[in-house]
Amino acid sequence: MARPTPLSGFPEWLPDDRAVEQHLLDSLRRTFELHGFTGIETRAVEPLDQLLRKGETSKEVYVLRRLQADPESGEDGGDKQLGLHFDLTVPFARYVLENAGRLAFPFKRYQIQKVWRGERPQEGRFREFVQADIDVVGAGDLPYHYEVELPLVMAEALGALREIGVPQVRVLVNNRKVAEGFYRGLGLEDVEGVLRQVDKLDKIGPDAVSGLLQAECGATPEQAKACLELAGISGPDASVIDRVRALAASYGVGTELLETGLAELGALIGAAARRAPGIVVADLKIARGLDYYTGSVYETVLVGHEELGSICSGGRYDTLATDGKNTYPGVGLSIGVSRLVSRLLAAGLVRATRGTPSAVVVAVTSEETRDASDAVATALRARGIPVEVAPTAAKFGKQIKYADRRGIPFVWFPGGADDDGTPRADQVKDIRSGDQADADAASWEPPAQDWWPRVVPAGE
Repeated sequence: MARPTPLSGFPEWLPDDRAVEQHLLDSLRRTFELHGFTGIETRAVEPLDQLLRKGETSKEVYVLRRLQADPESGEDGGDKQLGLHFDLTVPFARYVLENAGRLAFPFKRYQIQKVWRGERPQEGRFREFVQADIDVVGAGDLPYHYEVELPLVMAEALGALREIGVPQVRVLVNNRKVAEGFYRGLGLEDVEGVLRQVDKLDKIGPDAVSGLLQAECGATPEQAKACLELAGISGPDASVIDRVRALAASYGVGTELLETGLAELGALIGAAARRAPGIVVADLKIARGLDYYTGSVYETVLVGHEELGSICSGGRYDTLATDGKNTYPGVGLSIGVSRLVSRLLAAGLVRATRGTPSAVVVAVTSEETRDASDAVATALRARGIPVEVAPTAAKFGKQIKYADRRGIPFVWFPGGADDDGTPRADQVKDIRSGDQADADAASWEPPAQDWWPRVVPAGE
């Protein structure tokens, strides 16, 4: 069989890198649960018409069908056509609608699953990747304070990773009502189009965005200039609100929607500054390309590594989950876990102490005495120590090399007995230092730092 060719955009971590990802997932889950979020999982597929209902996503969706579909079953057409979900928000909205009668609102959930997007693979961007989401959904209405709480919970979850070398995070916030009120006040009608173009600022620069605003959205050069000036406003305090009002006044813009958005953005910045100073910063260029966002929008960067781009994003949505009679507004954020892991590893910021969970390899003196080695392993496992038995009864030097290749720090040597039948004590060897001492499987334990694999700053 020929060597297989890797598929671009579908990451498969080596054991050490997988340990880093697993540590991140476990840490995020703990923080989410500390704040009362309930874990759920939704199916991997959704009806194609639902996936395409919101946002500019048609080029990204993977369509799902059987290799030999039955034409008479209607599997390939109409409402039954399925696609792999490209995010976890659209499936969550469907989940809420289907289970509304059995959920307690406000419903707080976290969800950690794989998603699929058919975009061009590049560094940090994949076609298959893990996302970790938190959302709060209300029935009929959702208090604004959740738009403050959610980014702070996510910042806390990411902040818990600083002990392993993840840099401090900064949450950049905007409000879609500010942008929409300002654009409409300028006389621009294609608000969604303008938001999508402004969302490209960091990727293509202001000149290119200005050209797109004029070519795609019908903006005049003056209107495009005003949009870029709004996008250029940022800051950590309420002075941002005054600057936006001054800019709006200079262009004769004054709308009720703009004022509502400014009031909400000011409340968010003020509350966040009191609860977590320096974490949340207003940035008026944050737009978010998906059109289901209706209020606050968020993007998160690593301080000192802003060139890595946003690692977490989200916002408020009021009409994504509705059945025509009832509406379930929500707010949420999503971490691209695979993207974050790849960036941390590529930047050399974190590492795992080992890729295998085993702390001990129990050596095998001979195949005839393997039962004795198995008994030692059973005794250690009964006390919660991760252990494996050597695969062959090779020379002890080769068994030590086996442990070393796998990053396992200790090798256990069963004592056996002398020729006269006198039992010899078991011994355990730290293969890093060479230290070896008598040990009893009923009481010995590895040092705390060696019990399980750890994720640490790369220089540690």
